Amino acid sequence: MNAPLTNRYTRLVGIDHPVVQEGLGPYRTPKLAAAVSNAGGLGTVSMPGMPVDIQEGARTFRAHIEEASALTDRVFAVNIPVGVDSHGKVLEFTDVYIRTVLEMREKDPALARKLRVMTTSAGFPGDYIGAIKDAGMIHQHKVGSTRQAVKSEEAGVDVIIAAGFEMGGHAPAAGVHTYVLVPTIVEAVSVPVLLTGGARNGRSLASALAMGAEGVAMGTRFILTHENSDWHPSYIQALLDAKEGDDVAFDGVYGPCRGLRNTASLELLKAQNAPDADPVALTRHKIESMQRAQTTGDTENSLVLTGQIAGAINDLVSVAEFVPRIAEEAADILQSLAASIRVPAPA
Repeated sequence: MNAPLTNRYTRLVGIDHPVVQEGLGPYRTPKLAAAVSNAGGLGTVSMPGMPVDIQEGARTFRAHIEEASALTDRVFAVNIPVGVDSHGKVLEFTDVYIRTVLEMREKDPALARKLRVMTTSAGFPGDYIGAIKDAGMIHQHKVGSTRQAVKSEEAGVDVIIAAGFEMGGHAPAAGVHTYVLVPTIVEAVSVPVLLTGGARNGRSLASALAMGAEGVAMGTRFILTHENSDWHPSYIQALLDAKEGDDVAFDGVYGPCRGLRNTASLELLKAQNAPDADPVALTRHKIESMQRAQTTGDTENSLVLTGQIAGAINDLVSVAEFVPRIAEEAADILQSLAASIRVPAPA
C-alpha cells in the first residue's frame, strides 16, 4: 500500500497512514474498526456503555473485540474511558473492561498481535498505566489540557491525543480548541501527539502535521461512512443534515458532552441546572438516551452525539478509499506549500 506519510506514530503502531478512528462508545463499532485498520489506519473498538450488569458488558465488549479481530489482520485498538466517582475512585466498569482486554490478549497470542493499542480517556489512568505497559500494549491517552499531557507523559503514556473542545461526544472540561491546544501540547511533551476534534479530510491532516501533531483521530467523519452499517440510518441522516451551529455542549457522563441541539439535549440542559436533580438518575438517563439514538434512530428525543465538524460534512465515504486518500491529499498539500517557499540565494 502506498504510504505517502510515515512518522514516529505510524512506525510505533504499525500502520500505513497517520489516521485513527476515534472511540465512539457506547456504540457498536467492530465492523467500522476493522474497515479502518484494513484501509491502513487504526480502527478502534468502543466500549459498550455501562450496563447494570458489568460482567454482561464485559461479555459484549469481548464479543465486539473478537468480531473485529475476525475481520482484520491489521493492528487495531480499544477505547476505554476512565470513570471515577465523586471520591475519585475508579468506577467498576473501567476496571472490568481494562482487565477483560488484558486477559484476552494473554490467552490469545494471535489476538495480541493485532490488538496492540489501548486508548484511555476521561479520567487519569494512573492505576493502569503499568499494567498496560507490562502487557506490551501501546497506551494512548486523551487529554484536554497541556497540564494533563505532561502528567500523562511523565506517568509513562506512549501517545497523547490532544482533544479540542469542538470534538463530539465527551469533550474536555478545559474547553480549549485544537488550534490552541495541539501546538502547545506538542511543545510540552516528547511523545507523539494526535489531534482530535474538527478533523475531516486531507486538509485537516496537513494542518495537524503543520502544528506538530503526528496524525489525526476522527469520530464524526467515520460515523458518516458506508461501512458504519450498525448504526441506525436516521442517526446518520441527522448528522448529514446538520448545519453550522446545530451542535450544543451539555453536561455528559464524564464532563462536557457535545451533540446535536434537539429536544433531548435542551431538556437535559434544563434538568442539569435544577437544584433537585438526581445525579445518578441523570447519568443513567444520559447513557440510555445516547444508546437509544444510535439503535432506534430517535434523533429528536434522544441524545445524538457529534462534533462541530458535522456541519461541514454532507456525504458518506468509503473507508477503504477515504483513509489512503486523505493521507495523499495531506502529502500533496504539504508538498505544494513547500514548493511555494522562496529560498534566498546565497549571498
